[in-house]
Amino acid sequence: MNSLTGSIPESFGNLSLLQELQLSMNQISGMIPSQIGNCRALTHIELDNNQMTGSIPSELGNLANLTLLFLWQNRLEGPIPSGIFNLQNLNKLLLLANNLSGSIPPEIGNCSSLIRFRANDNKLTGNVPPDIGRLKNLNFLDLGSNRLSGVIPNEISGCQNLTFLDLHSNSISGNLPGNLNQLVTLQFLDVSDNLIEGTLGSSLGSLSSLTKLILGKNRFSGLIPSQLGSCSRLQLLDLSSNELEGQIPGSLGKIPALEISLNLSWNKLSGGIPEEFTALDRLGVLDISYNQLSGDLHCLADLQNLVILNVSHNNFSGHVPDTPFFTKLPLSVLSSNPELCFSGNGCSADKGGAARHSKAARIAMVVLLCMACVLLMTALYIILGGRIQDHRAHDMDNEEDVELGGPWDVTVYQKLDLSIIDVAKCLTDVNVIGRGQSGMVYRAIIPSGSTIAVKRFRASDKHSASTFSSEIMTLARIRHRNIVRLLGWATNRKTKLLFYDYLPNGTLGALLHEGCGERVEWEIRFKIALGVAEGLAYLHHDCMPPILHRDVKTHNILLGDRYEPCLADFGLARFLEDETGSFSAYPQFAGSYGYFAPERRLQLWDRLARDHNREEAVDHSFPDGQHVIQWARDHLKSKKDPVNIIDQKLQGHPDTQVQEMLQALGIALLCTSNRQEDRPTMKDVVALLKEIRHEPVGGGDPAHKSMTKSSTSASEVSSFSSSSITPAQLLLLQRSSNCSPGYSLSSTSYNTRHQ
Repeated sequence: MNSLTGSIPESFGNLSLLQELQLSMNQISGMIPSQIGNCRALTHIELDNNQMTGSIPSELGNLANLTLLFLWQNRLEGPIPSGIFNLQNLNKLLLLANNLSGSIPPEIGNCSSLIRFRANDNKLTGNVPPDIGRLKNLNFLDLGSNRLSGVIPNEISGCQNLTFLDLHSNSISGNLPGNLNQLVTLQFLDVSDNLIEGTLGSSLGSLSSLTKLILGKNRFSGLIPSQLGSCSRLQLLDLSSNELEGQIPGSLGKIPALEISLNLSWNKLSGGIPEEFTALDRLGVLDISYNQLSGDLHCLADLQNLVILNVSHNNFSGHVPDTPFFTKLPLSVLSSNPELCFSGNGCSADKGGAARHSKAARIAMVVLLCMACVLLMTALYIILGGRIQDHRAHDMDNEEDVELGGPWDVTVYQKLDLSIIDVAKCLTDVNVIGRGQSGMVYRAIIPSGSTIAVKRFRASDKHSASTFSSEIMTLARIRHRNIVRLLGWATNRKTKLLFYDYLPNGTLGALLHEGCGERVEWEIRFKIALGVAEGLAYLHHDCMPPILHRDVKTHNILLGDRYEPCLADFGLARFLEDETGSFSAYPQFAGSYGYFAPERRLQLWDRLARDHNREEAVDHSFPDGQHVIQWARDHLKSKKDPVNIIDQKLQGHPDTQVQEMLQALGIALLCTSNRQEDRPTMKDVVALLKEIRHEPVGGGDPAHKSMTKSSTSASEVSSFSSSSITPAQLLLLQRSSNCSPGYSLSSTSYNTRHQ
C-alpha cells in the first residue's frame, strides 16, 4: 500500500502484457476504467480498501485469465455484472463492504472454479440463486448483511466442498433446506436475523464437521432436536430469539467440544436443566434467560469455566448454589425467578422476598464492615501518628507506587483466594518478573500459598471502567492451552491489576537471549513454535469476534514447566498509553515495534519519524539496522546455502532435524511474504508445522532430552540449498517434504479480514 490519490488512468488499458494490478489500501477515488478490460493477460486485480465509486465495469468479463478480483471496502454501487461469472478461471471474488445493489446473477453457476465468494455488507436484493449449487469447488460463501429475500435453495447442497455459509441479517424466509446434511464439510453456518420458520430437522445432527451453528433471531418453532448432540465438534450453538418449546435435550450436555457459548434465551422452553449439563465443564457462556424453565440450578454448580451465566426470567426455585462463581453474580442474571432464594430459610414462603432481604443484609454487612474499618484506621492513626504521615509522604513522592486507596473493584473468574492488600504488598521491585509496553508484571503469593502473576496495567484514562470491564470479560472467556489464563482483575481510581497463571520458566525472549550460553534444543524450539501458532489460530479463527494479539514478541510468550508456550498480553494493546501518558492515536498499531506486514508498515512511518523517545523502530535488527527477515531473503537471493541461516547452536544436528529447520524457515518466509495473499492464515501455519515434523511432538520430555550430535557436511544438505528467491519455492524444494502446497493459497480458514 501507499498513499496514492486520484483515479486510475484510462491509459492502463494499453498495458497488454500486464498480469497483476495491485493498488490496494490507498486513497484512490473515481471509477474503475472500463479500458482495464483490454488487459487480457491480467490474472490479479486488487483494488480493495480505496474510495472508488461508480459501478463495476462489465468489460471485466473479458479477462479470461483472471483468477482473483478484490474490490472490497470501496464505495462501488450498481449491480454485479453477470459477465464476471463467465470467467472460468476466477477462484476468488471479494466484493464485500460496498453499496452494490440488484440481484445476484444466475450466471454465477457458470463460474466453475470459484472457491470464495464474499458479497456481504452490501444492498443486494432478490433470492439466493439456485444456480449456486453448481459450484462444486465453492468452500466460502458470505452473503450476510444484505437485503436478500426468498428461501435458501435446496440446490445449495450441491456445494459439496462448502465449509463456510453466512446468510445472516437478510430477509430470507421459508424453511431450512432438508438436505443441508449433505454438506458434510460444513464447519460454520450462520443464518441468524432472518425470517426463517419451521422446525429444526433432525438431519442437522449429521453435520459432523460443524463447529459453529448460529440460528438466532428467526421464527423457528417446535422442539430442539436431540440429534444436535451428535455434532461432536460444535463449539458454539445459538438458538436464541425463536419460538422453540419443550425441554432442553440432555444430549446437548454431551457435546464434548461445546466451550464457547450455548445460547437458548428468548424461547418458550420448559422443564428443568438437564443433568447432563454437569459435563459441560469447558463451557464459557450459558444463556437460558427468558424461557419457562423450572427446577433448581444445582447441576450448574460445578461448571468451573463459566464466565457468563444468565438464567433470569424463568421459574427456577430452590437455593442458588453456594459457590464463589454464583456469589459474585449480579442479581440481574438471576432475577425474575420468584421461587429462587439466596438464604437457607423461607424459600417458598418468601416468594422472592428472600432475594431482596439477602441484598439488604449484604448492604448492611458492608456498611458495618466499612464503619469498623474507619474506626480501625482512626485508631491506627492515633497510635502511629507521624509515622503514617511520613509513609504517606513517601508514597506521594514515588509515582510508580500502586495507589492502595479504595474503593477496589475486584472481579475473579476462577476459584482464587486472594486479598487485594496481600497482592499489593507484592508489587515491589524485588518481585518484578517482566516489563512490557502494557505495564509491569510481578510475582505474587496469595494466602492459599499459590503463586500468581500480577500485571500492573498502564491503561488510558480515556477508557471508562465499564468499557475496560467489558473488554476484559471478553478476554476472560478465552480457553486454550497455549494462552495464559486470566484469573481476574482489580481496579481503583488509578490502578488496574490483572491476575494471571504464573508460569515458572519465564519468557521465550529470556530463554533465547539471556540463557547464559545455554543451547535450546530444536525439539523445544519446535514445540514452542507450534504452540504459539495454535494459540494464535485459536484467537483468529475460533473466537467470535476474532481477537488480534497486536503485540506478538518473544517476551510475550511465557513458558511452563515443560516449556509449553503460552501467549500473554493478547487483546490489551488498544488500551495502552504511550510514553507521554496519552492514548495512542494509532490503535491499529498499538503494541511493541517489530515486524509489521508490508501493507501496514508505511502507515506507521510518519509516527516513527516523530517518536523521539524510541531508539529503535524494530527489535529484531542487526547492528547495521537491517531486519532479520530482509537479511534472510537477501541471503537466499544470493544463492547461498540456506543452512547458514540456522542458529549456529543448532547446526550439526541429524539430517531430519536440519530438514525440519529449513522447512520451518520456509513457513516463516511465507508468513512474512510481501504479497498479502501468499501469507497463510494461522490455521494453515499449524497444519504446515505439523506436516513437516518427522517425530511426534511431545514424545518424552524435550526439555531434558539429550541430542545426538552428528557432523553434517555441506554436501549432505546440498539438496536443501535453494536458488529460488521465493519462500513458496524454498518450502517446496525441501528433500522428502510432506507439505501440501494447497495450504498457502487455498485455505478454508475463516479470516474475515483478509479473505
